[in-house]
Amino acid sequence: MPELPEVEALRAFLTEHTVGRQIVRAVPVAFHVLKTYDPPLTALEGETVAAVTRHGKFLDLRAGELHLVFHLARAGWLRWQDALPAAPPRPGKGPLALRVALALGPHPPGAPASGFDLTEAGTQKRLAVHCVRDPAEVPGIARLGPDPLDPAFTAEAFAGLLRGERRRLKGLLRDQSVLAGIGNAYSDEILHAARMSPFRPAGRLTEEEAHRLYAALGDTLRAAVGRAQGVVAGRLKAEKRSGLRVHGRTGEPCPVCGDTIREVSFSDSSLQYCPTCQTGGKPLADRRLSRLLK
Repeated sequence: MPELPEVEALRAFLTEHTVGRQIVRAVPVAFHVLKTYDPPLTALEGETVAAVTRHGKFLDLRAGELHLVFHLARAGWLRWQDALPAAPPRPGKGPLALRVALALGPHPPGAPASGFDLTEAGTQKRLAVHCVRDPAEVPGIARLGPDPLDPAFTAEAFAGLLRGERRRLKGLLRDQSVLAGIGNAYSDEILHAARMSPFRPAGRLTEEEAHRLYAALGDTLRAAVGRAQGVVAGRLKAEKRSGLRVHGRTGEPCPVCGDTIREVSFSDSSLQYCPTCQTGGKPLADRRLSRLLK
């Protein structure tokens, strides 16, 4: 799943490639992908992209008075094409979910256009596209917590979020209404950098521990954003994997202490951690605790 660093890189990529270009057409290919109907996607045709914004894991293309907002979910991705096929896409069983064609200036019928496809692999179709007048109309954006890279998000503000919390750190970091943009992978990386157990109750951190977690949060995300800068959209997934130290590396040695990275499985996901760095050398019970992901 693309998380804050990858979505931020896609925002920069789309800013470079779409701002100032006219939307020729926006065509939903998979029936499930479009979550709004008023205004229709056809209302975007002829409008010029003015800006691309990120809201947590959502991307927002502003064109005229409208916003094309999309969330790539777990298995979605964006694929740029300098020359889109002239024939309109046909609905089918493939991964293509939406196609957006763009041009510089007036676009004669039949002329080639550049643009991007939104695709989604797998059987769980969660990729979501919204055409709205205000991004706040998208429920997922309306409930977002603060962006962890916002300069206004201070250590004191973070400590306030932890105060009185009964949830475990892993689940809290992934809750989009608490912090916007962090998912399964970077929550593992942040907790490893902070040397904290994913099962630690958030409300029990000392002041020093809360500051340590805040520092790990910012350092981990800023480093990942830095690695993703300038990387073309097609290589962002590989870049993300190459920078992860514990997530997705079960059985490998920890790059900090050399201990074996362990895993805890859930109903539809898993987390990875280092026992020496994070749990005092004690392996966590590998049981399905899906409530941590709520």
